[in-house]
Amino acid sequence: MTPAFAGGLERGGYNIDLLFDSSRFAAESTATFVAPQRKLKNARDTNTGNNPLLGQNGDNNNLSSSTDDSENYWVPRVGLKAGFGDATDCMVDYSQPWGAHTKPGRNWAGVNENIETKVESDNYALTCSYKFDVGQGQLRFIGGGFYQELSGFKERQVLPANILGTGVGRLDLKGDGWGWRAGIAYEIPEYALRASLVYNSEVKLNDITGTLNLSQVAALGGPVVPVSGSQAMPDTLEFKFQTGIAPGWLALGSVKWVDWSQFSKVPFYCSTAGVPICGANPATSLDLGYRDGWTISGGVGHKFNDQWSGAVTVTWDRGTSQGFGTQTDTWTLGTGVSYSPTENVELRLAGALGILTSGSSGLTTINGQVYGNDASYSFGNDLVAAVSTSLKVKF
Repeated sequence: MTPAFAGGLERGGYNIDLLFDSSRFAAESTATFVAPQRKLKNARDTNTGNNPLLGQNGDNNNLSSSTDDSENYWVPRVGLKAGFGDATDCMVDYSQPWGAHTKPGRNWAGVNENIETKVESDNYALTCSYKFDVGQGQLRFIGGGFYQELSGFKERQVLPANILGTGVGRLDLKGDGWGWRAGIAYEIPEYALRASLVYNSEVKLNDITGTLNLSQVAALGGPVVPVSGSQAMPDTLEFKFQTGIAPGWLALGSVKWVDWSQFSKVPFYCSTAGVPICGANPATSLDLGYRDGWTISGGVGHKFNDQWSGAVTVTWDRGTSQGFGTQTDTWTLGTGVSYSPTENVELRLAGALGILTSGSSGLTTINGQVYGNDASYSFGNDLVAAVSTSLKVKF
């Protein structure tokens, strides 16, 4: 479940572990519930002018200096794997690799930076592999493709509320694209050894479309205008390793890199005549200012008997924020048990508890671009908890 805590917009991430199941056919369904507890404090409105054409959104320092920023969420995954002969395996799966949901609300001093932001994704994938004997084990080549759909919205204060409206603007967006994956793995089942390296390409969203709704902002004419832009979802590279270390004992670990640094300022343009915000410059942008993500995990597993096994893992995820935003380093302790009442059914239950490390957000410059000029705030060490259930049927 560790991807659910990772930086950037990562939720379920990419997972092809079902492809390695030794059964001819296998179906698996997993659901993970995540409850982050990020709390913002010492918030100040640092952009107190009152001219939206100059990017000024009013003075909000009379509002609360603290708020709860995070929302709970679910991460589902469903997969089906089939073996064809002794050498070929294929897997189809549905997942939600990317997502985000922050909701500090309308009553905090940083309301001109964010009221609510939500991103959702759907990923449909086909992955196949071909394996052959090499030395003591088998070498496996992996390849596949996937189709992604993304959608989301962001609300923030554009002007203070008055008798003509709330002053809140809303950006709604959606896009889709295709990606591919390639990898290699080596396995020695006798020693429970498997090492894999898998690359997932970026997904180019070349035609992101949506609307910028300013109907509650009378000073800008109250338009609802179509907007468009483009952005690529990040490519990833992940190395996983496991090996038996004693009878009934397994050591496991992984290292993953995600190219979040391409998410800086994502501009959106409109071309509606007569609207003050439409012109050569972007009508609005999503400001993220990320750096690349790194996730490192290690742990041990133990088989108690033919029905019960368990594992404990420790994970470090490098925060993607760079002085703007709340994505600092995360440390997570996870534990889980697996129960197989028969050789065809496996049930898993896992839990995790993590620390979202402290930090602050405010005015900063990243690669020559300015971020965080609307509000500043800080946050302490916060908790995140999760529980995951899984059912696998194989035959």
